[in-house]
Amino acid sequence: MVSIRPASPADSAAILAIYAPYVNETAISFEEPAPTLAEFTARVESICAEYPYLVAEENGRIVGYAYAHRHKERAAYGWNAELSVYLAPAAQGKGLGKALYGALMAILARQNVRNVYGCVTMPNEKSTALHHSLGFTDAGVWHASGFKHGKWRDVAWFEKTIAPLSVPPEPFVPVTALDPAVVEAICAAAL
Repeated sequence: MVSIRPASPADSAAILAIYAPYVNETAISFEEPAPTLAEFTARVESICAEYPYLVAEENGRIVGYAYAHRHKERAAYGWNAELSVYLAPAAQGKGLGKALYGALMAILARQNVRNVYGCVTMPNEKSTALHHSLGFTDAGVWHASGFKHGKWRDVAWFEKTIAPLSVPPEPFVPVTALDPAVVEAICAAAL
């Protein structure tokens, strides 16, 4: 049985166990080295204060996660968010990435976020296919923008508008201000 729910700082060790191999063994994440549990827990707490952070569980065990965070710091970017998703190897190819991203975007739309972005180290056919399957369009490539594992890496950016672009836009609403029952319903409907 698979379910999606909001993450909490108590989930940090299980989430970090999924993330650390992406840092240590691949160029998918540009971070080096993998964060400590204390550093990672602080990140989860910080993100959960403003944006959705979701975990996918299979039989009570966390097998994937996704979160959103502010895309840029300047005020005019306040209606944008960058998304990230990571899955344990055994959880890949089951539609969990799509379900997690879908739930994130539904929650973000209720927070008055209007545009979402994904950043993908290239080549990455699975992540590119995920973004395209969810209606993201190619926004461009930053060539040789990172150096990891002895090689310069390109990153591709994907973009999607998830709600009407009202003028002026409604203020951003922190995820903590949303009705928890609405967030839970979105998570349940994502699968």
